[in-house]
Amino acid sequence: MMESLNLPLIWAGLLALAVFMYVLLDGFDLGLGILFPFAPSDHDRDVMMTSVAPVWDGNETWLVLGGGGLFAVFPKAYAALLPAVYMPIGFMLVALIFRGVAFEFRFKSEGILKRVWDQAFHWGSVVAAFSQGLILGALVQGIELENGRFAGDMYGWLTPFSFFTGCALVWGYALLGSTWLIIKTENGLQQWSRQLALVSMFVVLLCMIIVSLWVPLLDANAAMRWGIDYPHIDWSRLLPLSPIPILVAVTGMTMFRAIRGSDTVHKPFFCAVLLFLLGYIGLAISLFPYLVPYSLTLYEAAAAPNAQALLLAGAVILLPTILAYTVYVYWVFRGKVRMDSGYSH
Repeated sequence: MMESLNLPLIWAGLLALAVFMYVLLDGFDLGLGILFPFAPSDHDRDVMMTSVAPVWDGNETWLVLGGGGLFAVFPKAYAALLPAVYMPIGFMLVALIFRGVAFEFRFKSEGILKRVWDQAFHWGSVVAAFSQGLILGALVQGIELENGRFAGDMYGWLTPFSFFTGCALVWGYALLGSTWLIIKTENGLQQWSRQLALVSMFVVLLCMIIVSLWVPLLDANAAMRWGIDYPHIDWSRLLPLSPIPILVAVTGMTMFRAIRGSDTVHKPFFCAVLLFLLGYIGLAISLFPYLVPYSLTLYEAAAAPNAQALLLAGAVILLPTILAYTVYVYWVFRGKVRMDSGYSH
């Protein structure tokens, strides 16, 4: 039975799911850190932390799953990709350590030391988000390989495009964080979150438009996938993919009304998730079937079929378990965070 399965494609889908789940779940709590110093009061910052206290550390399980899965199933891609982005990965890991420590120590500190941990939580979140955007930009613009090994410049990850995607992801996480707060908070803090969500939404939509126009300029294969060969457009290719930008526009309008309205608290967050999903699908269309753009396909990078099959047997058990636990945790801790609550041990 395993011989009849397209194992590399299945594994690519599973890893894509793990990465998206990480971006979604860790994205909103990184977004809280990005917004943290701008909160109206210190008490509001306590509430913001409390809103993610039960779930924030479990969200990074998906990052470990994605990285571990890439190493196990696509070792050639792992060996080629990591040298290309070692530095931003290092920045990200250090930043995540800082914000994790700050999360625990802030509520046990007072005075100037508390302010120090506030800044550590904020800048740890900003740097982690920006580093992830740098990594994304470096991958999308392409990795230079020679005989299957990274052959590019040590600082090749730092380009105008990757810098832009880094900034865009910071704003994207701010959008997820602010819409999360709309769900979890009330009164003044919720109104403040709605205002920030509105600003973040417009910036994110603008960034999506710019990236959509920029990516086809990076590689001819990505451009032709969308039927674009500047200044010519192949409508037979573009029209079947047109539902994606149309859905982005519809989602943006729906989100605008949901943020401005007061009768719904969940719709802004789900619209933000849908924007991320549509952008993710758009990038997947541009890059497929490359796992290391634009040098190594997922079929070329895959491990031996028997290894993929063995790992898939484990994933069939592991992934539903993680998903079930994630759903259970968010269900248990659903509802509003009380304004008189605070995170403490």
